Amino acid sequence: MSATGPVSVAELGPTLMHEHIYVNLMREFRGTGLLNDEQEAEAELIAFAKLGGGTILDLTPVELSVGAAPDPGDWRSLDRSIPDLTPLSRSAGNVKALRDLSTRTGVRIILGTGHYRDPYLAGTAVETADPAQVADHMVRDIEEGFSGTEVRAGIIGEVGAERWFISALEERSLRAAAMAHRRTSLPISTHAARWPNGLLQLELLGELGVPPEAVIIGHCDSVNIPEYHLELARRGAYVQFDTFRMSAGPHFERRVGFIQNLIRQGFGEQILLSHDVCETTHLRSNGGGGFTVILTALQQRMEALGLQSVYEDLIVHNPRRALGGE
Repeated sequence: MSATGPVSVAELGPTLMHEHIYVNLMREFRGTGLLNDEQEAEAELIAFAKLGGGTILDLTPVELSVGAAPDPGDWRSLDRSIPDLTPLSRSAGNVKALRDLSTRTGVRIILGTGHYRDPYLAGTAVETADPAQVADHMVRDIEEGFSGTEVRAGIIGEVGAERWFISALEERSLRAAAMAHRRTSLPISTHAARWPNGLLQLELLGELGVPPEAVIIGHCDSVNIPEYHLELARRGAYVQFDTFRMSAGPHFERRVGFIQNLIRQGFGEQILLSHDVCETTHLRSNGGGGFTVILTALQQRMEALGLQSVYEDLIVHNPRRALGGE
């Protein structure tokens, strides 16, 4: 399910599995954490499309969607005088803006539903409502559409944990995600940055009835432990290298090495790729790579390594499989 309606997996084309087109991260990154410029977003998607890009998964959680739309009226949801400060669905302004952007650029956008991680969960519905109620709203996003829209979610995420453990609130969020998965069969895409807590997430979700092949562990390339990547793959999860933000240098080559390591071990079919664009410094207009590093620098590097056919699998066939197709 995309922002503009159902799409066959055969039509997805090259797919970025973890991005944020409009997002509000100002709580942590006050100077760079707001992406709500319509012209910037359109330019980034057009650049992606010109390189042959087909689909982007926008995994902006509920808590990061408020104020993350070109329409200034969306900011009314931030007014502390308004009683409802714990939304259970993505901002309607955020969702409609992504639908319109997809229509204008021709890039398919698949939206995620779910709740983020600490410290964003304190005082939200994840804390105040039962996980089953939270799951009900996620299922509504998937089966009926995000609140105030008819646009439906096509994946569960981004949900997860920030540090080396899963906090009580993060566990509630993951429980809700597991319940939503059991009712819809949609895959779950997680946040597991800097610490190898993807294993903890995989164990918890497994206990809650989610099979490993339905779990995408995110930000694995921010954890410089190849054995961790290998163990996730051995257990059957998708290993996502999704912070390709530089087109050369140690940051880039380390990630290429992670990919090569899993391919050598026979787990190429479980690798997913993306950039996790989420700050203004990541945009091409500000010197970043935007949504183009994988379709340019990484493709060229893999061609040089004699891995062109594998690259096609990583960017086309693996996303189809992860989203329930091949």
